[in-house]
Amino acid sequence: MSAQPRPPARPAPWGDAGLVSGEAVELDVRAARIGSRVLALLLDVLAQVALMLVLSMTVGIALLNLPEGLVDGALAGGLATVGLILVLVGYPVLCERLNHGRTLGKMAVGLRVVSADGAPVAARQSLTRALVGVAVEWPGLVLPLLSWVAGVTVMVTDRRGRRLGDLVAGTLVVHTRAATAWRPVPTAVPALAGWACTVDLSRLDDDLALAARQYLARVHQLAEPARGRLGRGLWAEVAAVIAPPPPAGMPESVYLAAVLGERHRRARYRLGLGRTAAATLWPELVPGRPAPAGVGPPPGS
Repeated sequence: MSAQPRPPARPAPWGDAGLVSGEAVELDVRAARIGSRVLALLLDVLAQVALMLVLSMTVGIALLNLPEGLVDGALAGGLATVGLILVLVGYPVLCERLNHGRTLGKMAVGLRVVSADGAPVAARQSLTRALVGVAVEWPGLVLPLLSWVAGVTVMVTDRRGRRLGDLVAGTLVVHTRAATAWRPVPTAVPALAGWACTVDLSRLDDDLALAARQYLARVHQLAEPARGRLGRGLWAEVAAVIAPPPPAGMPESVYLAAVLGERHRRARYRLGLGRTAAATLWPELVPGRPAPAGVGPPPGS
């Protein structure tokens, strides 16, 4: 009988929702609010003004070098329109695509655009955000005053501080600067060492182990009740693929740390055995150990 696929239980790196056995769980992340986003916008506007000046000077110099009769009002107007599109639409789209979801203003403030599920922002999402922003938010080519009021109202009332462009594109702006640094995951739990050395870990795959490690590294950043639900969900998945069961009476995070510590210890042991075997067969591969006389590298090396 083939094993049933287990549902994902992964802490989302940038979004504010994860899945535990198919259940949505809210995570404690710092969604960017109107204050930090307006500051980033002001910095981006300054960058766009500087970019427009550079483009205008470059195009002006190029036009001056063209023969008389080739430059007319239609050409100048067309170039001005192309330049405006490049500055208002091309600037945010290219920055977000080439700089991991960050324009210059967002990078200075410590913000980043991601998909609503925490994945990196896609090109179509960046383009949608930019087009909606130019049309109804900033500069707001369609009903400027009314669209500005609507945009601010949406940002203030949305619980994740999203603007109209985010709602249409399915994106979210988050802080990239964590309030506290990640804590190291414990490598062993002495109280469970006797049980851990007897556990069968052959069915614990790398993806589930990585999810457990990410949870332990961020557990101090998660708020209850999401922290407890996510921990219980991860431990339920781990407990289903290991044996024997652990002693009762300890938190799920302690069991996860014990399992990961034992998995790491066994991996180091296997690595040590491999290095010992390599040193025995090919001592010249071991740094600092001279090869015996007449012994060369293995064939085909």
